[in-house]
Amino acid sequence: MTVYAIAQLKMTNRAAYDRYQARFFDVFRKYNGRLLAADERPRVLEGTWPHEKLVMMSFPDEAAFLAFSTSPDYEEISRDRKAGAQATVLLVKGFTPTG
Repeated sequence: MTVYAIAQLKMTNRAAYDRYQARFFDVFRKYNGRLLAADERPRVLEGTWPHEKLVMMSFPDEAAFLAFSTSPDYEEISRDRKAGAQATVLLVKGFTPTG
């Protein structure tokens, strides 16, 4: 079942985050993920949203996401993401209609 990873970010050190972002795709490409959206100014239509950037990715299944997110390559670059931004990351199961 397809899963979606949604990251909500608030920048704390732009230089560190930019280092992460520069290396992200080299790692991401290896794990069958698809980048669906990356927006540094999403429009809030309702409620409050204390973040600055939203990233949405899809993976064929949870195992593929975990292979990516726990890989040594990603763990190495994620140090800059963690130094550069506060993040809330969600893993959401895709919807499969029945009937």
